Amino acid sequence: MKKTIITLMMAISATISMAKDIKTVVFTTMPQMHCENCENKIKGNLRFEKGVKKIETDIEKQHVTVTYDADKTTIEKLQNGFEKFGYEATVVDTESNENSIEADSQEKND
Repeated sequence: MKKTIITLMMAISATISMAKDIKTVVFTTMPQMHCENCENKIKGNLRFEKGVKKIETDIEKQHVTVTYDADKTTIEKLQNGFEKFGYEATVVDTESNENSIEADSQEKND
């Protein structure tokens, strides 16, 4: 019984120490996205930025939503990433995703 409890406690502490600080930021860009090629240009270039986990684009709203690991990058670094391929990114909204390990594993299971 003691071994089971100790093993369980070690597993829980290991999971907590491995937790990542996953955040989401919504940008609007200049020049604006007008077509699928604009979306592909943004997604194709921004995916190489360190810490980027997911990129979603919405032409109608003119938004680029980026989910990233805050331990590896910052909003400023992401904005600099946009500049590398000729876009200027302005922050519209930010969000911190708590319990990101559970969220990541649930996304993979869905």
